[in-house]
Amino acid sequence: MRPSRPSHPSPQLRQQLLRRKPVAAFLADAAAPASSGGLRRTVGAFQLTMIGVGATIGTGIFFALNSAVPEAGPAVVLSFVIGAITAALTALCYAEFASAVPVSGSSYSYAYATLGEFAGFAVGWCLLLEYAVSGAAIAVSWGQYLNDLTARLFGFQMPAVISAPPGDGGALNLPGAVLVALCTLLLIRGAKESALVNTVMVLLKLGVLALFVVVGATGFHAGNLHPFAPMGMAGVGAAASTVFFSFIGLDAVSTAGEEVRNPRRTLPIAIICALAVVTAVYVLVALVGVGAQPWTAFTGQEAGLSAILEKVTGAGWPGALLSAGAVLSIVSVTLIVLYGQTRILYAMGRDGMLPATFHKVSPRTGTPVRGTLLVGAFVALLAAVVPLDVLADLTSMGTLVAFAVVSTGVIILRRREPGLDRGFKVPGYPVVPALSVAFCGYLLYGLPPATYLLFAGWLAVALVLYVFYSRHHSRLQPTSSGEPEESPLAV
Repeated sequence: MRPSRPSHPSPQLRQQLLRRKPVAAFLADAAAPASSGGLRRTVGAFQLTMIGVGATIGTGIFFALNSAVPEAGPAVVLSFVIGAITAALTALCYAEFASAVPVSGSSYSYAYATLGEFAGFAVGWCLLLEYAVSGAAIAVSWGQYLNDLTARLFGFQMPAVISAPPGDGGALNLPGAVLVALCTLLLIRGAKESALVNTVMVLLKLGVLALFVVVGATGFHAGNLHPFAPMGMAGVGAAASTVFFSFIGLDAVSTAGEEVRNPRRTLPIAIICALAVVTAVYVLVALVGVGAQPWTAFTGQEAGLSAILEKVTGAGWPGALLSAGAVLSIVSVTLIVLYGQTRILYAMGRDGMLPATFHKVSPRTGTPVRGTLLVGAFVALLAAVVPLDVLADLTSMGTLVAFAVVSTGVIILRRREPGLDRGFKVPGYPVVPALSVAFCGYLLYGLPPATYLLFAGWLAVALVLYVFYSRHHSRLQPTSSGEPEESPLAV
């Protein structure tokens, strides 16, 4: 006798891969009060803009010039412009999505609502790579500026064995690990406190970079810009791919969707304003930097902006001041990158894609304490033992994939739900989203083959995790009654 079939059979794998979480369900989750496990809405438009600026202006300009200029020469300015254009096109898409689906999770949530469950999970997995690796990369460079500062002020540097990761002349990057630990403790205190500290650090950072532009411009020599593009456009494209990881801050803004007051209006404003500030600062600093010293001098130069100011002025105090600003301001980047990752994990844990511990919120602080601690431990480990160049390319890969998915998702959501309430609409639709995808593809092409292999391995892990865990624990998985499972949101 054959066993009888259950009255509600489990959905086939194909159905699970393609099922979508409705936008209404996302909005219902975001509306959950703090007492029921939701996040607290404590962040305003100015603080959110500072989150975007704080997460974007950091390693990309304080350190990545030393990696990017040898690839492109003085034409690195064009590399930043290409990165900014790509980010601008994508930022408009983010602004529309954020105004229509103002929730935590960023690109993960947007992909889940438009492309299906596995696409959302894969994008979320890319974001976890993007944020974790970016945070570690930033922490690695922080140690270099800290060493530069102590050398200038006290004539002392930490030995390389405890201040650089393996492969960069050391055994353990202790300063990077300590920085991540301190930022983790601050995030546990609460989003409001973290946003306030970040705002102060960002204003300090902008002041320090303004000092570099003003003082560095006095040593500008047009001859340093010749030859302008010694490696040709191939070098410009390769450098653009390398520095693009620094634009991760635009995604970080959208991860705050459930902690922002009036999100439909605030999120688009913050994304666009942050991009405008970041683009202006990047292009100005890059132009002054390559004009103040020959492009060949950037190779192997640590704490490069400080070294440039010392050469221009012949005095030590401008370089020491810039190093002090870098030490403090890079803290803000690490802080926001860790913040963004914990909120993506919060959203994925709430949907059942990852264990529920990631979406459990402390009733005292209103933050996902356990998820924050796990993220901090993982990023600190990466910062301690992995070299920066490997981290930077992996972060660019994750960022570009997420940006391309968001731009594609805007087109799909417009067609699928044209009547959805949108606080902002992409101008020039559908040309702007299509151009965004094309620019992301161009930058992806410039990444080295080894990065593709590492990224493919990361996606393979995602597929295994989804097949054996996430699809079975998804809140969209039917229960015995045939209805989607509803998991509690609170601790």
